[in-house]
Amino acid sequence: MISKAVLLMGPTASGKTDLAISLCKRFPCDIISVDSALVYRGMDIGTAKPNAETLRRTPHQLIDIRDPEQSYSAGEFVRDARAAIEASSAIGRIPLLAGGTMMYFRALTEGIADLPVADKVVRDEIDGEASDRGWPAMHAELLRVDPDVAARLSPNDSQRIQRALEVFRISGKPLSVWQRESSVATGDIDFIKIALQIEPRKVLHDRIERRLQQMIEGGFEDEMRILRARPDLNKDCSAMRSVGYRQFWKYLDGDYSRQEASDRALYATRQLAKRQLTWLRSEKSLFCADPLEARAIDTISAHLTGKLG
Repeated sequence: MISKAVLLMGPTASGKTDLAISLCKRFPCDIISVDSALVYRGMDIGTAKPNAETLRRTPHQLIDIRDPEQSYSAGEFVRDARAAIEASSAIGRIPLLAGGTMMYFRALTEGIADLPVADKVVRDEIDGEASDRGWPAMHAELLRVDPDVAARLSPNDSQRIQRALEVFRISGKPLSVWQRESSVATGDIDFIKIALQIEPRKVLHDRIERRLQQMIEGGFEDEMRILRARPDLNKDCSAMRSVGYRQFWKYLDGDYSRQEASDRALYATRQLAKRQLTWLRSEKSLFCADPLEARAIDTISAHLTGKLG
């Protein structure tokens, strides 16, 4: 039997969490987080994680399931998300997957390749080259060997550039080819896709800036100091490469002033939103809605009623 799952996608600061909670008041939904940073415990302020009271009232799955020194891959997400979808569907409820990590959505809906395992020697070699040449130069190399993946990445997206180059150097086959040879079946789930899109773009940018300022005023620097003091964490951990955390780690290292870290975090977040919107434009069968419109929740609810009926 094919089960149904709702995908609520959108760029950062577009109001996905609030809308997901509102939908839970109208439909018997279980929220499943689709966010590569919210999986980490202790990373609360800089990820805009829902507070404890919100999570008590409206539980979110796949939040706080890893410590920051641990990695978490798209493959692990697919495994965990499918288990959560199956558990929710089995008791007659509706899985509602909400978030902004588009790679996770793509892996879930289109499958994920059985990629080569990480090789520390190759990874260290790439990191060493990046230290000498810079990540934009490594991105240029990726553009030569895997233009499809490179086109989706920022020249400073060190984590994903590193992994794509690592896969190519280990296997001699571009990551994009591995992804096209995806081996995970997804035909047993009917995905209902909803995209939140705020126009004009300046309105979204203003929301991003306000949220970053709220994070800083809410104690983000103190959160960073606690994380940086942990002996098991360093700036190269996957969690610490997250937007905002990466820039403020450098501030605490003395590489940036506090203002420069804030400015760089704002720029990086806006670039993230741009990439998220680019991914959304490539998605098929999307129902798009502006969450700031007066009756957005009614419009989305009507669409879901038709699809779920």
